[in-house]
Amino acid sequence: MSATLPQAHPPTVTPASDERLRRISPLRKLLARPEFGALSGAILVFVLFGFGAGGSGMFSAEGVINWGTVAAFLGILAVGAALLMIAGEFDLSIGSMIGFAGMMLAIPALYWGWPVWLSVLFAFGCAMALGWVNGWLVVRTGLPSFIVTLAFYFVLRGLSLALSVILTGKTILSTNGDAVLRDLIVADPLVQALFQGHVLTGLFDTLAAAGWMAARDDGRALAIGVPKVMAWWFALTAAGAFLLARTRFGNWILAVGGDPVAAKNVGIPVARVKIALFVLMAFCATLFAVLQVADAGSAAADRGLQKEFEAIIAAVIGGCLLTGGYGSVMGAALGALIFGVVQIGIGYTSIDNNWYRVFLGGMLLAAVLFNNYIRRRVALGRV
Repeated sequence: MSATLPQAHPPTVTPASDERLRRISPLRKLLARPEFGALSGAILVFVLFGFGAGGSGMFSAEGVINWGTVAAFLGILAVGAALLMIAGEFDLSIGSMIGFAGMMLAIPALYWGWPVWLSVLFAFGCAMALGWVNGWLVVRTGLPSFIVTLAFYFVLRGLSLALSVILTGKTILSTNGDAVLRDLIVADPLVQALFQGHVLTGLFDTLAAAGWMAARDDGRALAIGVPKVMAWWFALTAAGAFLLARTRFGNWILAVGGDPVAAKNVGIPVARVKIALFVLMAFCATLFAVLQVADAGSAAADRGLQKEFEAIIAAVIGGCLLTGGYGSVMGAALGALIFGVVQIGIGYTSIDNNWYRVFLGGMLLAAVLFNNYIRRRVALGRV
């Protein structure tokens, strides 16, 4: 008789034995989000200023508009900086691009007789072309973007100063004889509608009439409305977040930042992705410049100082890795919000304004340490 061999049974796979089947706790999902650190920092900042400046009008409609406007200007830059950093690159020419784009708007409008809408297109065209050159040099030469864009930082700053002196004899432009830049912008219906003034003014007046907001003597709201820079910030942040999370191009950005060689091997156009993001960064810097010129009614060659560092800090606070492949547009927006609240909020307290940058430096260091700690804990399954 032949012996009957015992029948082999496959091992039973349980959620405890196979980590692929384990349920990820909601807390772990939250901690794994890149924007968690920025969200925690924003809540902390609001709590601190809620106690320290809560009764000073900081959280009234006018106060919210004040610090929201500061956050919006930086947030526009932070969207481009975050996407570029997620792809593993930097752009240190942002600040100089702001001053250059502002002069490229003001000089044609004031001295060449161009309509303002055409001057705005000219500014966007020049800046985005230079952004393309930035990206092309990075991918063509293989040099670190830190070096290439640092060179453009000085080139653009020098061009802004030299061209403005050669063409106009001034470095701050607001008038040229009878032509006043603010009046030209107001007289251009397209530019005025897109870049100057406020939205939701009627809603604010209705709320003031109902007694829900502070009103002026004539019954209109003390807070005129939502500045258009805030509307642009919300729209750009929503578009950037959707692009990163819901589109194929967003997957490409993450793949290029994670491992550009592997991304190229699977058919992702790495060079095209990086160049496109440098162009987007130039667009964001020019949008900042146009909104600033429309708001101030003047352009200056030295504007945008240190904005490149503030944009990068906002992105890092928002969870973007310096090595690429990880980050969040929403987190960068929260980082910009922290900037705005702190910069304006200090003025509502008795704290010396000189502590503002000390606080931001501390926030940057704390964000980097916290993000690295949480990522290690999540990777090891200890959260």
